Amino acid sequence: MGALHGGHLSLVEKAGRHATKTIASIFVNPTQFAPGEDFDTYPRDESADRAKLDSAGCDLVYLPTVEEMYPEGTRTNVRVEQMSDLLDGIYRPHFFYGVATVVARLFLHVQPDVAVFGEKDYQQLQIIRRMVKDLGFPIEVLGGETTRDADGLAQSSRNLYLSPEERRAAGAMQAALHRAAMRLSIGAMPSDVLQEARDLIMASGFREMNYVSLVDPASLEDLPDAPLPHGTVARLLGAAWLGKTRLIDNISVTR
Repeated sequence: MGALHGGHLSLVEKAGRHATKTIASIFVNPTQFAPGEDFDTYPRDESADRAKLDSAGCDLVYLPTVEEMYPEGTRTNVRVEQMSDLLDGIYRPHFFYGVATVVARLFLHVQPDVAVFGEKDYQQLQIIRRMVKDLGFPIEVLGGETTRDADGLAQSSRNLYLSPEERRAAGAMQAALHRAAMRLSIGAMPSDVLQEARDLIMASGFREMNYVSLVDPASLEDLPDAPLPHGTVARLLGAAWLGKTRLIDNISVTR
């Protein structure tokens, strides 16, 4: 959706290793925003974004208009049931239906062989994978590793909203998730670990906790409150408000 940073550019570079031509779309999608959210103020800088994409080796930038993406009289939307109603879907019930619809339309317009989405938006990545499988798109969906600043904060366009004081506190989410992953990897009880992670995040200056959850990485469903069996691969996801900015992050867990 624009306001590109190093994380976005790493996806372009990964695409270039898997394809002969790379295409990036920039489209601030109105169907992903509920009334009162930051659609009108969402950061936009098309000329800077195009220069960054060029430097990353992108061959084509696709800049559709709202009218192109949603022709007048549009009545068709795409819904990935269940997975869209968990985690972020609880707090933003409109969001992933907007994501699935716009990505399906972008796929039809561009017709890629490979599509790369960041693991930072892990729920989004898994929902797109499910949609591609269910609808039979002939597309390989790859995940791109989260790009982080020196303090561990996942790079995000919304980080621009953070005040200097908030920016100094923001790395606490990744630190709490990392500690939780280490404890879970040696057999700690999930309920204890997750509560500690929530407490650490809130103690660092965040104002509201949405969730810290341990889930199956494919289905996104909560795992049982029992030590992870040996060989288990799970995913920790968190979301919380720091001032007026909602931050999300996630980390893989292996027992």
